[in-house]
Amino acid sequence: MGLLTPDSGLLFWMVVCFGVVFFILAKYAFPVIINAVDKRKKYIDSSLEAARQANEQLQQAKTEVENLLAEARRQQSAILKEAAATRDQIVADARGRAREEAQKALDETRHQIAAEKESAVNDIRRQVAVLSVDVAEKILRRELSKDQEQLDFINRMIAEVESEREIK
Repeated sequence: MGLLTPDSGLLFWMVVCFGVVFFILAKYAFPVIINAVDKRKKYIDSSLEAARQANEQLQQAKTEVENLLAEARRQQSAILKEAAATRDQIVADARGRAREEAQKALDETRHQIAAEKESAVNDIRRQVAVLSVDVAEKILRRELSKDQEQLDFINRMIAEVESEREIK
């Protein structure tokens, strides 16, 4: 027979050998291969599920971090505002105390100036009174150097005192 047409006996034995090999493979090899493929499929599915869960957890963590950052920014802003308000209050208090102390010092200085002015005025009055008495004494000595002038002066004074009594 030819090369291209197989003999029926050969063909029979080839089919028998193929059937035996297929039977052995189907009985022993295919279940192991299918079991391994199923295990691999389950492992891949579980890995994909774990990756999906990890991705969800990562997204949740990112969201949580963003929320925490936003809250931290809000707290930072509130703390900065509170610090600025406290600073402004401290500055205002310090200015108020400085004004009060300056006003006290100014009042005290005015009081001291008024006391010194009063003392100086009293001193000047006293000196003017002493000078007036000295001048009057000198004038009276010069004008009353004669006896007749003294008598005329005394009579004038008595007349003035009497006229003042009559008016009252």
